[in-house]
Amino acid sequence: MTVEVKPFRAFRFNASVVGDVGRCIAPPYDVIGDEEQEELYRRSEHNIVRITKGKATPSDNGQYNQYTRAAEFLQRWIDEGALKPDERDTVYGYVQDFELNGVAFQRLSFIALGKLEDFGKVVRPHEQIFAKPLEDRLNLKRATAARFGLVFMLYEDPQGVAEKLIARAATDKPLVDFVDDCGVRHRLFPITAGSEIEAIVRMMQDKSCIIADGHHRYTTGLAYLRETGNPAARYQMLAFTNTRQSGLVVLATHRLVGGIEGFKPQEFLLHLTHGFTVSKFGSGADAGSKESAKQQMLSTTKGVHEQGEPPLGIYLGDGRFYVAVLKDKSLMTAAAPDKSEAWRALDVAVLQKLILEGLLGLTEENMGNSDYVEYVKDVPNAIDEMIAAVDAGRKQLAFFTNPVRMCRLAEITEAGERMPHKSTYFYPKMFTGLTIQKL
Repeated sequence: MTVEVKPFRAFRFNASVVGDVGRCIAPPYDVIGDEEQEELYRRSEHNIVRITKGKATPSDNGQYNQYTRAAEFLQRWIDEGALKPDERDTVYGYVQDFELNGVAFQRLSFIALGKLEDFGKVVRPHEQIFAKPLEDRLNLKRATAARFGLVFMLYEDPQGVAEKLIARAATDKPLVDFVDDCGVRHRLFPITAGSEIEAIVRMMQDKSCIIADGHHRYTTGLAYLRETGNPAARYQMLAFTNTRQSGLVVLATHRLVGGIEGFKPQEFLLHLTHGFTVSKFGSGADAGSKESAKQQMLSTTKGVHEQGEPPLGIYLGDGRFYVAVLKDKSLMTAAAPDKSEAWRALDVAVLQKLILEGLLGLTEENMGNSDYVEYVKDVPNAIDEMIAAVDAGRKQLAFFTNPVRMCRLAEITEAGERMPHKSTYFYPKMFTGLTIQKL
């Protein structure tokens, strides 16, 4: 089997009806909080969030709910011309320009239809998924018979065939050009020449792909195909990114933990020292020593990570920071005997198996519930906000992790394994509403 891609005629927002198309585009549904949802609703009556993350009401029932309303929005927008299909079969070049810690990056991807394949050698997932969002996405697909969010697929091409074609397309006027609230610039360019599309199709034929982001959307696509048998559902709108480009940035996803009944920090630390080497930084809550301790904790975890060990940064409140490094590796062998050495060496795997499950007694269901575990993207100010949440008593402790290396991700997926939930954060997110696939 090979990766089969083809162009399509996406439905896109029509500026002559909606005005500023950028006001209709939104982040992926799963990163939108309640406040941002409200803001996106206010931003435009045509914002895609009304479909992808619609508001629920107390009177919702099986016949009228956020999914049926999503279908109504979609049909109304098509009827009024707010959404129109393109006239030609197209592969879409997606260019994202962004800065991170003062360094400028550019990530080039292409959007096309990809033939859905069961997970295996051709398409490899890298993270575990939760049941609740899977059912949510499937309900949306059943109601709308459309695909809105992009599944972020990674492939490797040393020749950079697609990037050269995208760069060439980017010399013309973009179909879409907007800057999001995080300062990321998103541009969309059409690739319509038959020879250029064929070059991309041919390049992908000997590739395999790793799902970087959008596991629930891809899995939903497979479920919807099996459920409906709709031939059009065999092909899903996907975004493909070459791992050989410098603009592919992976950040960490940290954990904020609360709701642990009877939690006592000193008892937790005592149990932790049985299998970990624990270093302490800071002894007071005054701003100067607290900031210094935080920086020591972060630099230590980074240094240990670079040496190939799985360190965890920990904050327990009152200016007390710790770094825990697993010293008894047999604990991970016992906790995850069916996993590879590469999987057991992930700091997020150590955190999940030995601490969240082992010491704190959290279940799979708990870890999908934000009352117990919040998954925090490593964006500016995120670490300070986590510390503030613990200091204020909103959460009990914070865990700081390191980004997963691409070589480790490839090694684990090649072995047919999945990392724990929310192991990676590919930055920036691919936005929703640039292209829509109507089945």
